[in-house]
Order: sequence, then C-alpha cells, then structure tokens
Amino acid sequence: MSRRTDTIKNDAQLAYALLFLTTLFWSGNAVAGKLAVGHISPMTLAFLRWSIAWLVILLIALPQICKDWQKVRPHLPILFAYGMTGFAGFNIALYSALQHTSTINVTIEQAAIPLLIFIGNFIFFRTKVSLLQMIGFSLTLLGVLVVASAGSFDRLANLQFNRGDILMGVAGILYAGYSIALRYRPEVHWKSFMVIMAFSAMLTSLPFAIWELNGANGIIPDTRGWLIVLYTAIFPSILSQVFYIRGISLIGPNRAGLFINLIPVLGTILAILLLGEIFGWHHAIALFLVVGGIMIAEFGKTSAQ
Repeated sequence: MSRRTDTIKNDAQLAYALLFLTTLFWSGNAVAGKLAVGHISPMTLAFLRWSIAWLVILLIALPQICKDWQKVRPHLPILFAYGMTGFAGFNIALYSALQHTSTINVTIEQAAIPLLIFIGNFIFFRTKVSLLQMIGFSLTLLGVLVVASAGSFDRLANLQFNRGDILMGVAGILYAGYSIALRYRPEVHWKSFMVIMAFSAMLTSLPFAIWELNGANGIIPDTRGWLIVLYTAIFPSILSQVFYIRGISLIGPNRAGLFINLIPVLGTILAILLLGEIFGWHHAIALFLVVGGIMIAEFGKTSAQ
C-alpha cells in the first residue's frame, strides 16, 4: 500500500511540474508575440513557427504516421480543419492582436475561451449547465470586459474597444470552435494527430505570410525574430503539447484542465517582468474576476456531474 501511495504521489508531482511548464510556455507565447513586434511580422511568424514545428514533429513521428496512414487518410478533412482553426487561425489572430494591444490584455482576454466553449456547447449540443457555472462564466465575461475597456465605463458603454482586443476576440472564437469540434476527433495516435495538424497550420499560414511580406507591413525576421520563431516552434507548439498529454495521462483531464487557469496569471507576471508593462487597477480587478470566475465554474462542473 505504501509503495502504491508513493507512486501516486510521485505521478502527481511529475504531472504538476509538467502542467506548470505547459501553461508557462503557453503564457510565454503572448510575450513572444509582443517581443516580435518590429522584428518579424505576425503572419510570417505563424508560418515559420508551424513550418519548424512540423519538421521536428515529423522527424519524431514519421514511423507512427506511416503506420497510421490508412486510418488517418479518411479523416484528413477534419484534421486539416483543426489545424486551420486551432493552430494557424488562433495564432495569426493572437500575433496580430499584439500589434495593437498589451500582452496583459491578451493573456487575460484569452481566459474567456472557456466561456466561449461553454456557450458553443450550450447552443449546439444543449450541454447542461449548473447555477455555479453560470455565475462563474458571468464573472469571467465581466473581467474580460473590464480589461478590454481599460476600466472606462464610458468606453464600455460605447463599446469602444481597440483593434487588438477585437482581434483577440476573433482568436478566442477560433480556438473555442476548435475545442468544441474536438468531440469529433478520430481515434488516431497523438503523434499522427499532431503531424497532420501542424502541416495544415503551415499550409494555412503560407498565403497569409506571402500576402503580408508583399505588402507594406511585411517584416523579414532579424536575429531576435528568428529566436522568437524558434521559441514558439519548440516550446508552445511541441513541448507544451507533449507535457499536457503526459499530465492528463497521470492525473486525468479534469484536474489537468485546471492548470489552464494559470495562463492569465503567468502571462501577466511575464509581461510585467520581461516587457515592463504597467499593471493597472483594472488589470487587478479583471484578473480577480477571470480567475475567480473560472474556478467557480470548474467547481460547479464538478458538483453538477
């Protein structure tokens, strides 16, 4: 019994470490996107990120994708759709948003994605909802509105949000749609799943990158730009996915999913430490509402089920 208890404890500790790193790398994606401004244009960053990520994943997963090809082939349309929305579309919109708004805004607004998933599931699948979930998601929405309006009631009343906040809203809708559609994910090995999705993201990003580089806003990456490309390709694109999958296998999806709530917290801390962004009173209120709302919603889901 003691040995089994020690094993469970060790598995949990490993899972906590991996999941913390997962959310840290995802939070760093927004910081990297902000650091990229002026050093590489957003759509070029998205294309190069997924090109490198796909090559690395392909080298690791080539035997698996060859083994699974006959099983994967009939599901290529939905796998490509996943890559277009959850990987390429989300990151193109996120990196574009960072051209116009702060990293703190983006990381806090990113926390509205669970709310969008909840709304989508309710509309399309009539997913049951508890009172605590409704309260929690309402607080989350209020927090996002506070940060997007910079705490200005006049701006909120007139819906005068900046372009970056609107683009982040588009990013959230794309990722929420991707997450909802994952219920139709085919039963294939995660390596094969990642190879196809990364390839789709690369192809989707390519025409946007070409259009951008041929326009006035295109920026060929300099040294900092290439370092950012490497970071986003290796850490948020590959290691975070591997760590998250491993964390789920160790402690289950419900407990692992709670770590996603750390993204607005860690993203805000990184933005202050690495970018010198100012943490305003409206950020503090929004962060409290967003994290508190998500935690209440998670508790409500547990008690309801």
